[in-house]
Amino acid sequence: MDESEDTVTRPRRRGIYLLPNLFTTGTLFAGFYGIVASIDGHFEPAAIAVFVAGLLDGMDGRLARLTHTESEFGKQYDSLADMVAFGIAPAVIVYQWGLKALGEYGWAWGKLGWLAAFLYAVAAALRLARFNVTSKTLDRRFFEGLPSPSAAGLVSSMVWVAVGFGVDGLPALTVAMALTVLAGALMVSRLAYWSFKGVSPRGRISFAYVLIIPLIFVLIAIDPPRVCFLLACTYASSGIVIGLWRRWRRQSGRARRNEQAAADK
Repeated sequence: MDESEDTVTRPRRRGIYLLPNLFTTGTLFAGFYGIVASIDGHFEPAAIAVFVAGLLDGMDGRLARLTHTESEFGKQYDSLADMVAFGIAPAVIVYQWGLKALGEYGWAWGKLGWLAAFLYAVAAALRLARFNVTSKTLDRRFFEGLPSPSAAGLVSSMVWVAVGFGVDGLPALTVAMALTVLAGALMVSRLAYWSFKGVSPRGRISFAYVLIIPLIFVLIAIDPPRVCFLLACTYASSGIVIGLWRRWRRQSGRARRNEQAAADK
């Protein structure tokens, strides 16, 4: 065999794109830090770390598309990092903060606490797996189910607000447990959530958005935990509102068709 044939048959070395995967690694690091910080009892920085992970996660995909460095490796790596940052980290944070303390009110409460955290983690895994399978066939304008970063923001901002106001006691912890389960249920639901993918940096937007966006940043700077929690609740509720509106439209259309059919007889 000559040298040219050996060159042809030699396996090609493959590498990975550095820049988008560097941001994905940052997402993974922020999620891991949130877990460690919550175990050490530092819940405020743990919650902030989840939001940092969300920002990095939003940047890596856009960066890969802008630089044409998308790859199957990057997609799978991003999904695994998301599972840590938006599945495991929020579950551990909310459990370490309050759901673990439910055990002080009885054996059954303690079991319900860790089961709620586990259900959230399972829902995040199912949500990410479904997204990987169906992302190419769905309408890009909407997500099916609450995105895992938004669910993580909802749970983490809840803990952030609770720590800031010293919220505790069985009623508050019960609400926290219910909200954790609700966030998991919304992730695996069929509700439609606006993806914001239709907004392009090169596209035109209404002048109102130019005022709204800096206003949101100002409000976050004034009171980060409460504003982040309010924004997370608003977005989580938007899917329910869209679902009810679509159902009302279907029922109204069906009623009009029935009326038209009855009038034609």
